[in-house]
Amino acid sequence: MSKQSFPDHRHGGGFFESQIGHLLGVLEHAICAERVAQESGLLQRFDPRVRLVAMLILIGLAVSTPNLASLYTLFAVAVALAVLSRIPVNILLRGIWLNVAMFAAVLALPAVFLVPGDVLFRLPLLGWGASVQGIESAAFLIGRATTAATFAALTILSTPWLHLLKSLRALRVPAVVVVILCMTYRYIFFLLQLALDMFEARRSRLVGCLSGKEKRRMLVADAGVLLSKSMDLADEVFFAMQSRGYRGEMHALVELRMTPLDWIALAGLLVAAGSAFYLHG
Repeated sequence: MSKQSFPDHRHGGGFFESQIGHLLGVLEHAICAERVAQESGLLQRFDPRVRLVAMLILIGLAVSTPNLASLYTLFAVAVALAVLSRIPVNILLRGIWLNVAMFAAVLALPAVFLVPGDVLFRLPLLGWGASVQGIESAAFLIGRATTAATFAALTILSTPWLHLLKSLRALRVPAVVVVILCMTYRYIFFLLQLALDMFEARRSRLVGCLSGKEKRRMLVADAGVLLSKSMDLADEVFFAMQSRGYRGEMHALVELRMTPLDWIALAGLLVAAGSAFYLHG
């Protein structure tokens, strides 16, 4: 699969068709992410633990570098890694860059006018001065947020979920955190499927159109039913796990093995990261 992209649902029709379409979009989004993780790209060739450590180091560099050129060089590195790993850029564009950059821009906008320094221009009527230092601060915030989010997304998109959990445990992340992540991931999709079935059942029994008040009442009722079912399911799953020997540690059948290439890549990354921290320090 050389070109993989997440589905773009354009919903039409009635209320239930729209809700079902959104739920299907979320499920297909996750399926596409798993398919991308199975590609034979650059990042996918390395051990998941190496990938995780590498991305953590790169995120650390992105949030700590005091040089704007170095920051956006790291962003270019992230884009290059995505291309070499066969992760379509449009996935990052729609799923990460637009959302994160817009959110960071809203937070960074006041700094343009509040940070003192050399005034570059003034807003008409208001007379607010935008300083060079303020624009630089905003560029740092937007760049750091976008670059860090891109590296985090690359980690997830290039690593199957079970491998990622196994890597977290290998790095001594507490077992309870890994269990929570594992169960959350699994039962988000179970609850999505349950909600999808509920909307399908409602639609199949619906005659006529619903008013806005009826739609809101039905949504609240369905949310209450879904919450009640999720709580009952949590108790049943916990007791089932205990009856099968669960004592706080989850065991996966995935065996991770470091190859010479993994050790070389990890050593090279550590040397490069150490040099970067030393030069910027």
